[in-house]
Amino acid sequence: MDKSASAKNRKYCQPNELLAKQLGVMKPLLERHTNESGEPRAYLIGAGPGDIEYLTLKAIKAIGACDVLLIDELVNRQVLEFAAPDCEIIEVGKRAGKHIMPQTEIEALFVERVKAGAVVGRLKGGDPFVFGRGGEEMLALKTAGIKCAIVSGVTAGIAAAAAADIPVTHRGLAVSATFLTGHLSKETEEGDDSREPNWQALADSRSTLVIYMGLRQLQNISSKLMSCGLSPDTPAAVIENGTTERQKIVRGKLGNIAYKVKQEKLNTPSLIIIGSVVSLAGEESMESDGFSLLRTLATSSPATLRTTLK
Repeated sequence: MDKSASAKNRKYCQPNELLAKQLGVMKPLLERHTNESGEPRAYLIGAGPGDIEYLTLKAIKAIGACDVLLIDELVNRQVLEFAAPDCEIIEVGKRAGKHIMPQTEIEALFVERVKAGAVVGRLKGGDPFVFGRGGEEMLALKTAGIKCAIVSGVTAGIAAAAAADIPVTHRGLAVSATFLTGHLSKETEEGDDSREPNWQALADSRSTLVIYMGLRQLQNISSKLMSCGLSPDTPAAVIENGTTERQKIVRGKLGNIAYKVKQEKLNTPSLIIIGSVVSLAGEESMESDGFSLLRTLATSSPATLRTTLK
């Protein structure tokens, strides 16, 4: 077959046919990862940031192998199309202020169903090991003598940022990205800050700050960073429902982002990004100079780029 004919065939190949072919190629590799002893298996499965197309082939295979799926609220329900027809779906979702089932009960249920002989999958949004409490569930399974396969997922800290045209690292602007949870910014009644991040180190780091689950603490987070010397003019963005059709982005600066988010009535799940890289895609950075600034960004050296975005 010549190249033009091959290209023509690819053009008209349906997406589900392509997926079937890809799964056929991956099947032997995935099967080698399963428990060869035939004992009950457990899976911790990352379902990605929201858009179904971020679901990995490995996750599809794991979902299809399960008798029981324990599913979080933020998981796109389209992923259940890959589950077996007789698979039992158990909702164990957790969201800010709303928990269907406490974490300890989820872990106990996970262990119980595996020990009863079922193949059990724990479906989590994003990646199970990035603020997904997957490590706790893995340890609970190990303590019970249960082998667990970890199926990584695409985390929102990368995918939602990319969907908003924000690179979390960029030469000359940010040589690192720091992921942290906004839950730790909540002050305790006793004033104990032992679980707090080192705000001074974060403010001094010139790292892009990617903050999960921090929407309700955004004003507190902004204030702490500014009190540690981070400029109120530092670009910032908040992304609600990143990568999905409901995605909403609010851009601003550290000094006004909390106000803007309140005005726009953003809700959870939302991701906060703070750092110069936000200016690479932000509308505010283009309002005054338009295309001239884009040309500057495209052609500047790292040193010039830093000066331009200050």
